[in-house]
Amino acid sequence: MSKKDMIDAVAQSCDLTKEKATSVIDATLQHIRSTLQSGGEVRIPDFGSFKVADRKAREGRNPMTGKTIQIPASKVAKFAPAKGLKEALNK
Repeated sequence: MSKKDMIDAVAQSCDLTKEKATSVIDATLQHIRSTLQSGGEVRIPDFGSFKVADRKAREGRNPMTGKTIQIPASKVAKFAPAKGLKEALNK
């Protein structure tokens, strides 16, 4: 599902214009993004939670040359599905 598909689905199911549904989706995504940037966690009951995880610096290989390279430490977003979502997927 693309963002456009999600906007269309929200507009139809909530009886909103596409412009209002777009602003709802954009505000939701922006809130999740800003919460993660500040190091917080976003929990959505029966769906899952988003959090930030730290990746350590490590060695890797350039696939073209085979040369060893250093990959710097970084932060990544992680999603953990809730029990309700897992159960819904496995029915």
